[in-house]
Amino acid sequence: MIEKDGHIFSEMSKRKNALLGLDWSIEPPRNATAEEKNLTAMITEWMDDIPNFEDIILNAAEAIGHGFSAQEIEHWEFEGNIWLPDRIALRPHRWFCTNPEIDDTVRLSDGSMNGAELWPFGWLVHTHNAKSGYVAQSGLYRVLVWPYLFKNYSVRDFAEFLEIYGLPARVGKYMEGSSDEQKNALLHALVTLGHNAAGIIPQGSEISFEAAADGQLDPFMAMIDWCERTVSKAVLGGTLTSQADSKTSTNALGNVHNEVRHDILVADAKQLHGFFQGMIHMLLSINGYQVSRRRLPKFVFDTSELEDIGSFSTGVSTLVQAGMKTIPLSWIHKKVGIPVPQNDEPVLEGAPTPAPLAELSVSPYRSFAALSTVPGEISDPAQVALDSARSTPEAINDAMQALIAPLVTALQQGQTPDDALDIIAASYPLLDDAQLQQLLKQALFVADVWGRLNADS
Repeated sequence: MIEKDGHIFSEMSKRKNALLGLDWSIEPPRNATAEEKNLTAMITEWMDDIPNFEDIILNAAEAIGHGFSAQEIEHWEFEGNIWLPDRIALRPHRWFCTNPEIDDTVRLSDGSMNGAELWPFGWLVHTHNAKSGYVAQSGLYRVLVWPYLFKNYSVRDFAEFLEIYGLPARVGKYMEGSSDEQKNALLHALVTLGHNAAGIIPQGSEISFEAAADGQLDPFMAMIDWCERTVSKAVLGGTLTSQADSKTSTNALGNVHNEVRHDILVADAKQLHGFFQGMIHMLLSINGYQVSRRRLPKFVFDTSELEDIGSFSTGVSTLVQAGMKTIPLSWIHKKVGIPVPQNDEPVLEGAPTPAPLAELSVSPYRSFAALSTVPGEISDPAQVALDSARSTPEAINDAMQALIAPLVTALQQGQTPDDALDIIAASYPLLDDAQLQQLLKQALFVADVWGRLNADS
């Protein structure tokens, strides 16, 4: 079925390959002791050292379609006082049989009625309940066989329709008493006329051409489309993650179908947990560790869906500001997929928040009160905010008074801007370059702040 139907192959590949995108980990049992935690770390290293571990996951997922998969451990390697499987190969399902009347387990088909038991430490067997029932009946391919069969009939009929579409029906008439050889010659001539538009017939025979073959391809395509959509529903739980049409394809429906597909992925991953538990028990036993199956380290796929950081952080911030004090940091890390820092590793830090305007240690605009229209009286709130800052160093303050105060006085007395500039030019020798540069910087800064505070007035 997989080799003949590209749609079934595609959908089953999506379902199996989705497992390879999941992170996995080995977790200690509940209330683990120090020894059990060390054992968990050791098992994690062993699993990491197994070559082509992804192939083991993918081959185990073959059980989704067949009901079971059996991988043979061809060779064990002894390195560093540890036995680890070196070569693991998936064996064809025709090698095996099951007998529901005995124990419904997978056995080697050796010609006997019940088959031979699989030898210990030689096989990794995963049974998967795509649907409930005996092992031989739990595979998904038993459901897919019917749409596969109907689709192949429709494809065959469609091919025949395309072959004769537009060609006239040819009817040959032979004389009474014609021999079988003459009849065969006439039939051959009819077939030749259909493909080559040329042929010969026995003398006395007759060929007539009827109306050309007509019809529509819609019935064939409707049947093919129904079969493929049924396959998509059976394998992935929906159609909008595989096929789309202009009538029912919406973003909302697509999200619903994708959620169903995620649920199937979670179910497949959880069934594989038991398969790897057996593998962990095998590794411990062959290396001399006697551990109860109830206290084994657990193989776990991470099937959690990460939250959108933007909306999630906004919601958490709202809850915190509302007074909720029961949100653990470990839950936040898990939801957004950010691991907890380990072993004092460096972490990202936000930029420091700038200090409020009134808390600046050095204010460049203390003496800017001279810009007030009425000496000794400051009525502008923005000016009040500016003047509330701390004083500048005395040297800069004196220089500003020497430069700015005469300028403001000249403008208030009605002198022209040119005269005011002459006053500034005359004051320049009184200031060194460093003081002048500092004054210019402060003036530009104060002008910018003043404009921002008075933008709406």
